[in-house]
Amino acid sequence: MAGQGLAAGFLQVPAVTRAYTTACVLTTAAVQLELLSPFQLYFNPHLVFRKFQVWRLITTFLFFGPLGFGFFFNMLFVFRYCRMLEEGSFRGRKADFVFMFLFGGVLMTLLGFLGSLFFLGQALMAMLVYVWSRRSPQVRVNFFGLLNFQAPFLPWALMGFSMLLGNSVLTDLLGIVVGHIYYFLEDVFPNQPGGKRLLLTPGFLKLLLDDPQEDPNYLPLPEEQPEP
Repeated sequence: MAGQGLAAGFLQVPAVTRAYTTACVLTTAAVQLELLSPFQLYFNPHLVFRKFQVWRLITTFLFFGPLGFGFFFNMLFVFRYCRMLEEGSFRGRKADFVFMFLFGGVLMTLLGFLGSLFFLGQALMAMLVYVWSRRSPQVRVNFFGLLNFQAPFLPWALMGFSMLLGNSVLTDLLGIVVGHIYYFLEDVFPNQPGGKRLLLTPGFLKLLLDDPQEDPNYLPLPEEQPEP
């Protein structure tokens, strides 16, 4: 019964959050069981474009290191803030959420190449946290019972905690920078005089992923409205 309840609860998690966190956990489990090696997963432009190992463009975002405190810490934040975004500002806009992942992934891959970063999952986590924090400026966050502050400070607190764990600050900083670029183009620039939305989700993604009736702005056509 407990297993059924757990499975039912997991199926209630929004689709994108469920798919991404599951892929991360399965990738780490495969490495832990020695079915895969991290050397098969990291981003390497030479192997991607010369050897056509294109899966590295995806797996670089899925591996958070071996099982341990760092892995569970990252998974906690990935799951929590990915879910809050998907159930909050992206509710009913699955295609837009996936497009945010694609935009962030492409930009992080390009900038990560310049910074010689091989695993970008932590950067993607930092982006998710940053976008959520900027869209929830009045929310107060309790950071492990040690600090209490408003949401926009959370990405910087995470970066400081990452330093204490001995991780590269560059990875977190990359996620924050890409998150800010997305936030500016999506939330700030369109509201400026003469501004407009530059990040337009491709129509095929909307066709594949979106149910119009899940969109909070959805208005049924006259023939769809129930009779009084």
